[in-house]
Amino acid sequence: MRVVLGSDHAGFEMKQDISEYVKGLGHQVVDVGAHDASPSDYPDFAEAVGKAIVEGKGERGILICGSGVGASVAANKIAGIRAGLCHDCYSAHQGVEHDDMNVLVLGARIIGAALARDLAGIFLQARFSNEERHLRRLSKVNKIESGNRHP
Repeated sequence: MRVVLGSDHAGFEMKQDISEYVKGLGHQVVDVGAHDASPSDYPDFAEAVGKAIVEGKGERGILICGSGVGASVAANKIAGIRAGLCHDCYSAHQGVEHDDMNVLVLGARIIGAALARDLAGIFLQARFSNEERHLRRLSKVNKIESGNRHP
């Protein structure tokens, strides 16, 4: 799988570690920056990760900022991106299995490197269930995103 990685300065060190871990799992990495720890803005990298996925340059993304909150908010503004901030193992796989999450967001100032690696591995192993109830709910999310939601 091609995995798009992005982070601001606060997540740079964790992104470097996750990149090596993801490669070790046999995946290809598309690194959209930051490329050093100089101060930077998380929306730039959230947009870069999201656009790369929408454009087919990767199947999934991992996005890292200080808390994960800002990057998650920004990534979810991109049509077709379903980003989830996950700091526990259950959410990292359930978000994919039930909600077809395609971007894992992590907070480098919130969790440690070992948990971040575990979450990345769990996220990348998970598969969408394709169960009717999950397809129905995802369809409703897609309608909200397209502005065609009707009560």
